[in-house]
Amino acid sequence: MARATISGKVKAAPPKQAKTKAVAPKKKAAVSGKKSAVPKMTAAKAKAPPVKKAMAPAAKKAGVTRSAAPKAAPPKAAAARAVAQGKTVAVKQAAPRRPATRVAVPTPVPRRVRPPAARAAPGHRLGGGEPQVFTVSHLNEADFKADGLRAYAQYRDLGIAAATAGLCQAHVIRFVPPCTEAVRKRHLHKADLQLVYVLKGWMKNEFEGVGEQMMSVGSCWIQPSGIEHTVLDYSADCEVLEIIVPADFKTEDV
Repeated sequence: MARATISGKVKAAPPKQAKTKAVAPKKKAAVSGKKSAVPKMTAAKAKAPPVKKAMAPAAKKAGVTRSAAPKAAPPKAAAARAVAQGKTVAVKQAAPRRPATRVAVPTPVPRRVRPPAARAAPGHRLGGGEPQVFTVSHLNEADFKADGLRAYAQYRDLGIAAATAGLCQAHVIRFVPPCTEAVRKRHLHKADLQLVYVLKGWMKNEFEGVGEQMMSVGSCWIQPSGIEHTVLDYSADCEVLEIIVPADFKTEDV
């Protein structure tokens, strides 16, 4: 815009001043309840160098610029620097590590087994210390003899008494019919073990405290020492295997 002088002549504005006026920032718009758009930067402000922020009063007074302000040294570097200057530095030692605590696992205690109750000594002692020898007995009808305990039976000795030095006796018994009153006579045996197994036929017995028992092929029983018993009847082909410990035992009629 031309400016009038006293002489009446119009002089052109200097280029720089005109440029500065041309790019002068616009006035802020009046507040009308809405925010006005942020004015764009003029070319003059865009080219102007960034203005440095004012330093803090303390830093300004000390004469130290913001760029020259010393940064806090790390703990290790500060300690090394203090040692180099001869200053005493308190070094905080790390707490010692505690050893890992082991949880004690209880050891299982074996269960105590009560020993069996002591039994009365048997009436007959077993033969001890004598060596046993191998023996075998095959079926031979001539081996059945009427020289055993009962006259109404035939006995086949299996040779076990001789092989075990009297430790055990084993024989096969064939009952001879008929079953008479002499057969039915009540009696007992004193032995450490008496086992009977039915091989053929059947037989009917009666035992003290047990009553009557029918034994057939495959039946097996033990007669405790001293138990009273009797043979009530048997078949014509009855055969039993009897094993007795020791080989020498006692029989008593009741």
